[in-house]
Amino acid sequence: MLDAAQAAMPDVHIEAIDCMSGCTRPQAVGVRAAGKVAYLFGDMSVNDLDDLQRFLSLYQASPDGRFEDARILGDLRLKALARIPG
Repeated sequence: MLDAAQAAMPDVHIEAIDCMSGCTRPQAVGVRAAGKVAYLFGDMSVNDLDDLQRFLSLYQASPDGRFEDARILGDLRLKALARIPG
């Protein structure tokens, strides 16, 4: 998935981490930015890249990383493991 994500999103800083403590929902993806809420998603696959790209655009445009309605996250809302205060 890492190679596919890097190819699909060349302008996004993507870093591989050995363990994000999501063992029961592997292939975890974390998103964070200074001063914003951070998100951790699990059970990710290449099939989620479109939703992830859409989420990243919305996240970047959001002043604090919060969303009033989780439905804008698409299927990612069902894969959310944590929302961590910024």
